Amino acid sequence: MTPSTTVRSPLRLYGRDDELAIVRSLLELLWRGDGGALVLAAPPGLGRTALLRASADAHRDRGPVLYATAARAERSVPGGGLGALLGPSLAAGPPYPVITPGALAGRLREPDAGRPLLVCADDAHAWDPASRSALAHAAHGLGPGSRTAVLLTATDGTAFAGLPTLHLAPLDEGAASALLDRLTGGTEGLDPVVRAELLREAAGNPRLLAGLTGRLTPDQLAGRSPLPYPLPGGEAVLAAYAERLDGLPDRTRTLLLLAAAAQEHEPDGAGADALLLLRAGTRSQLPRTFLDRALFGGTVTDGLLQRAGSRVHFAHRLVARAVLHHAPRPHRSAAHELLATLLTETGDRAWAARADEARVAPLAPAAPAAEQGTTAALTPWPGANPSPSPGASPAAPPPGPPVPLAALVQRACAAPGPDAALAARLEAAAVAPFPHAERSAALVRAALLSTGPALRAARFAAAAEQACLAGDPSLARALLARTGPRAPGAAGPVTEPARGLAPYVHGMLALRSGPAADAHEALLAGAALLAPYDPRRALDALLGAAEAAWAAGDALGYLDAMNRLARTPVDADLEHYRAGMCAVLEGRTAEGHALLRHCLDPAGDPGAPAALLRAGVAALVLGDVAAACRAGARALAAVRTRGPDALLPQALEHLAYAELRAGRHAGARAHALEGLHAARRTGQPNGSAHLHAVLALAASVEGPAEACAAHGDAALAGAGPHGLSQAVTLATWARARADLASGRPGEAAARLAPLVGTGPGRGHFAVRTLAVPCWVEAAVLSGLQSGETCELQAAVDEFASWTARTADPGAPAQLARCRALLAPADEADARYAEALAHHGRAGGDFERARTQLLYGQWLRRRRRTREARGPLRDALVAFQRCSARAWADRAAGELRAAGEPVGARRAAADEPLAALTPQQQRIARCVAEGATNREVALRLSLSPRTVDHHLRNVFAALGIRSRTELARLLAA
Repeated sequence: MTPSTTVRSPLRLYGRDDELAIVRSLLELLWRGDGGALVLAAPPGLGRTALLRASADAHRDRGPVLYATAARAERSVPGGGLGALLGPSLAAGPPYPVITPGALAGRLREPDAGRPLLVCADDAHAWDPASRSALAHAAHGLGPGSRTAVLLTATDGTAFAGLPTLHLAPLDEGAASALLDRLTGGTEGLDPVVRAELLREAAGNPRLLAGLTGRLTPDQLAGRSPLPYPLPGGEAVLAAYAERLDGLPDRTRTLLLLAAAAQEHEPDGAGADALLLLRAGTRSQLPRTFLDRALFGGTVTDGLLQRAGSRVHFAHRLVARAVLHHAPRPHRSAAHELLATLLTETGDRAWAARADEARVAPLAPAAPAAEQGTTAALTPWPGANPSPSPGASPAAPPPGPPVPLAALVQRACAAPGPDAALAARLEAAAVAPFPHAERSAALVRAALLSTGPALRAARFAAAAEQACLAGDPSLARALLARTGPRAPGAAGPVTEPARGLAPYVHGMLALRSGPAADAHEALLAGAALLAPYDPRRALDALLGAAEAAWAAGDALGYLDAMNRLARTPVDADLEHYRAGMCAVLEGRTAEGHALLRHCLDPAGDPGAPAALLRAGVAALVLGDVAAACRAGARALAAVRTRGPDALLPQALEHLAYAELRAGRHAGARAHALEGLHAARRTGQPNGSAHLHAVLALAASVEGPAEACAAHGDAALAGAGPHGLSQAVTLATWARARADLASGRPGEAAARLAPLVGTGPGRGHFAVRTLAVPCWVEAAVLSGLQSGETCELQAAVDEFASWTARTADPGAPAQLARCRALLAPADEADARYAEALAHHGRAGGDFERARTQLLYGQWLRRRRRTREARGPLRDALVAFQRCSARAWADRAAGELRAAGEPVGARRAAADEPLAALTPQQQRIARCVAEGATNREVALRLSLSPRTVDHHLRNVFAALGIRSRTELARLLAA
């Protein structure tokens, strides 16, 4: 241990503003004459030493600093810690005289009795016990008037219990990113995927981030060369973690090694199986009482192992890496071999049980290829796996027990170097029914054992594909960074599939989290490269490209991708879907609908999620919303049962949108909220944008308006930069519908006019027609301007054409409502009656209530107030039944204006407007929102003169003289 008095340049600490403020408060107390103590506790690499040095630098101008850093050679020397701290005043060197805890406080004041003293002890947990005890005793005695402060750093606060402790957390993403910018000289030249991998691997540890960055070449940082696996540069941090292991008993270190090795075949963060560790510890001759206390009691491992249910986790993931890094190679290999043997024995017993079942039931049908572990099951999205042939032979016991995937991974970890045979076995075994995360881990090991760079790149790309399906896009991008660019002159049958696989996975990632146009082009390129070698992935790439074009509103791009599918072998259901969708978009509607009806009940695997999702899309195109809801529910059940996790947000989105179309707004909101959480968990911002749009539509019915605005803004913020036209259209439509509910038809019309028009702001080709009824209502209620009637009539004619083609039961009613709004007075009554008759056949409370509200409002405008009360009353009840609060308020206002008392408002009886009539209250609220008399008249179907008359009475009743005073009164 050595004292330090060197003057250093000021340090730049990232993400430590709060911690610096706490230390600064301790120093300010010291400068005022009041001492104290603080322990800075953090695992290695989180910057506790940097914070300690910054504190010392801040104090040097105010007083002396005693600074000591632990040195490994003196940690076992009695009194060595105090000897290093007090320096020559204590002794020239070891052996040091013993200082009692009570005498240390006086010795600390000797350097300069007139100025405040700061004592800094770095890594104080590593001091000898006598020095630790004396320093802790002295620190406990500091307080007001002591003019001495003690700052300690330690891995945790247990060595100095009772002292105030500040625990340092890992850096947040912003601080870590800023540090990375400094380490690399700025963002220019640093590949985004490499940046994400460095930040992911460092996990907020600044020392580790610096080490990892410093070991990469400029080409690797720029993404021009593949990243090594694992990333080098973390050795110093791992060694610091491993120092804690040296003082542990041999049996504890053995168990920790087994626990770290047992995590290698598990997905990241899953921990290890406690029963497997129990068996491995027993085979390693560890006492059973020790194993029980360590695995199930949480003791004897110094807090390094923690149990959660049947899983055992390390307190920090770097501890597991440090255990493996610190263990000698023979010990590490022996642990992996032992685990492989145990896992193989477990697999043998499972195989024997399955063989017995097969002999008992010889007539059971053969399992599909995906369940038998064939390489054909490696498909990126479900639904493309082959079904068993009708003439499949009866099942027979397999010829021999297969080695479990986990056992193969353990053997791979024990391998001393590249092993082509073992790598091939791993690749062949990484298929269904193993979870995608486990397949990804196995393929990574296969890549590491590969003997050639081309095959290694192909296996890393396949591992990235499985990570993508497991819902871990950050890991998928990190694995893609290991594939690197194609080497000049590389060719041959092995490298060609790898060339297509990487852009295919890039495209699938962009489809969920990037610009739709980028995903479309990447997937088309990947399909072209994969088609000669891997037709299954080529097919899925084309389907993904079509999905990207659909999300972007690119009808021609969608047709291009779907027409390319015609050159790829597909099953009958998929061909019906492809041909039907192309026919509909090309204007051959009757032909397309006939083909799409074949897709509503998939003939293949009844539980294939992708086929069920396509069935839901086909049903929506047909207008059969009930069938769309059924297909969506089945698809969701299939994804929950069979995966992949990455498909869950999409399944929930499809079901929620179908429920919206069917008028089931509460169910749509519940499923969309779940989908939003799943999209965030699996790193799919594009899915989040679509689900925010669905939630905005649901909130435009149920309210409140603030929720609709928040979800709509979130959808636009995510969809706009990525070119997601469908989400933009839905979110804009939702905001406009909320404006209608709040009595702002002018704003609603302004939002909707570009969507349903023919200009550059035209909405998504599959959604814009659905917004036509809202636009007609908004335009009519806000007062038609010169020339708008022709545009509205053209939009209604287009809606009528769509109504004639669709099976949507609500379309005829909405068409009749549009025509009623535009009809002259002598025809409107009959049009509204026609619309209500259609609603009676179609069902759906919300849309029928909207028609009743408009009809009642039209009757009241014609001074037929007695007749208006019936439809307005029905509208109010229906809106209340479907929890459309804002719409119910609007209907209640119309009903009060028609002369019928409505239940008390939610506001308190003594609210400012309680003394006004219902009509005066409505006018006052509109004026307080900033509306002019003319705008209020249009909104409430009154004349401007009537509004002016009521407003004068409002001012007189409230004792105010201006609109500004009215707005302030209501705001208060």
